[in-house]
Amino acid sequence: MRLSQNFLTDPAVARRVVRVSGVGPADLVVEVGAGEGMLTRPLAATCGRLVGYEIDPRFAARLAARFRDRGDVRIVGGDFLAATPPREPFAVVGNIPYAITAGIVDWCLRAPSLTSATLLTQLEYARKRTGGFGRWSRLTVRTWPGVEWTMAGRVPRDRFHPVPRTDSAILRLRRRRVPLLPAGSLAAYRRLVDLGFTGVGGSLHASLRREYRTDRLGVAFRSAGLPREAVVAHVRPDAWVTLFAVLHGIDRT
Repeated sequence: MRLSQNFLTDPAVARRVVRVSGVGPADLVVEVGAGEGMLTRPLAATCGRLVGYEIDPRFAARLAARFRDRGDVRIVGGDFLAATPPREPFAVVGNIPYAITAGIVDWCLRAPSLTSATLLTQLEYARKRTGGFGRWSRLTVRTWPGVEWTMAGRVPRDRFHPVPRTDSAILRLRRRRVPLLPAGSLAAYRRLVDLGFTGVGGSLHASLRREYRTDRLGVAFRSAGLPREAVVAHVRPDAWVTLFAVLHGIDRT
């Protein structure tokens, strides 16, 4: 296996990914890990413009030749992670190498004009980021006011070649048109999340008590529907947003 590539082999799964992405004729799409073109073909038939990145020069050359007569499709032979995000609104879709999942997700989160990312990832990663184990990761909670994370189904491992060790899943990130908190408060929100995830004291309440008064925490926890002994990782992202809004006097109505 070159460059950690597990190629999608099922056209039905490819169509499903494109359908879940929600892209249409008006959309610019950036595909990461175009490979042999299993996703590229239905994307090109669905979206308005497509830029496909493929780091393996052999596959990039083949795809470029296949789409050479399509002015609305451009294949880039290079590293997606080194690419500059488009300035205009765009969506990312891709069957991504497991080994660089974190880097690709970080690239997407940092792209100001990104509207959504629909990614085939390792099943465990998608579950971790979307509360699938009854636990929520700090990355999901930190970004929740501006980005919604969902898992749109499981994909069996035998739909890829070479066959990976685990199943995959469709992970979807959608940037909210209206953030759940004012833009000027997001840095303070992230500080609260980081404080809560330190784990000091064995509960979220104990961790936050180092910087917030007990009486105010009581009001905030009741507003968020949280017991005082709530374990940090079990607190849903929307409850974190409520906690912050109450503690900082932000009216979200």
